[in-house]
Amino acid sequence: VVKEKNRMGECPVWEERENALVYVDINSQKVCRWSPVTNEVQSVSVDARVGSVALRQCGGYVIALGTRFAFLDWDTQAVTTILELEQDKPNNRFNDGKVDPKGRFFAGTMAEETAPGVRARRQGALYTLFPDHSVIKQLDQLDISNGLDWSLDHRTFFHIDSLSYAVHAFSYDMHTGKIACPKLLYHLEKEEQMPDGMCIDAEGKLWVACIDGGRVIRIDPETGKRIQTVRLPTPRITSCCFGGKDYSEMYVTSAYDGLDEATLAKEPHAGEIFKITGLGVKGIPQNLYAA
Repeated sequence: VVKEKNRMGECPVWEERENALVYVDINSQKVCRWSPVTNEVQSVSVDARVGSVALRQCGGYVIALGTRFAFLDWDTQAVTTILELEQDKPNNRFNDGKVDPKGRFFAGTMAEETAPGVRARRQGALYTLFPDHSVIKQLDQLDISNGLDWSLDHRTFFHIDSLSYAVHAFSYDMHTGKIACPKLLYHLEKEEQMPDGMCIDAEGKLWVACIDGGRVIRIDPETGKRIQTVRLPTPRITSCCFGGKDYSEMYVTSAYDGLDEATLAKEPHAGEIFKITGLGVKGIPQNLYAA
């Protein structure tokens, strides 16, 4: 549905009030908004790689870019820094993020590659930005903090550290926002490649985007089993969310960075955004950052 190609399309968020899909292109340093009505993409350029975007209760967006949290005012394109983190790790940047059921923004970091396939290990962490702008560190020694979401009963937090090739479940205390007691939920099969972004559906099942696996997979957290696979027409599938007027459509982002010229020639859809219909299941609205 979005033909405008992204180097590293990520973190799709359905914004009901704009009837639009908001997402980032990490490596192009842009926050984007696509209208299914006009089919137009608008974008705001920022001064660092932007790993994630989320909706704010009062309008506009909260973003995680470089190693800082910031607000983005869409109309003025102004970016206001809230907090800088990890200034001792110049090679780190924020990656995926999402707002929890109480309006706190969870986002994690990772080390950038210093050469193709080469990165410092265990440099990442997962943080929570509270509505009063205070921050706590929830996890550290992560490789690539990635997809995240919460169970429908708000008692479990799901998280992906991509280089573990797995989805983990944590106990989650909605009152404090704290997570604890990690358990392995699902380890990806070889052909599924590496887990990236993730979202939950209205039946409490998880959808995981498989980067270099060219698919999204549906996992039942109760059994830890994969119950569905949807293949997409390009390999570097990065993230997914539900949207549309009744949240019955799934939007899936992809990337073309990381593909060599020969592969790109064979992958005309790399970097585009796709819509999956007919899944027979709906999603739930995004939480809004409470400040």
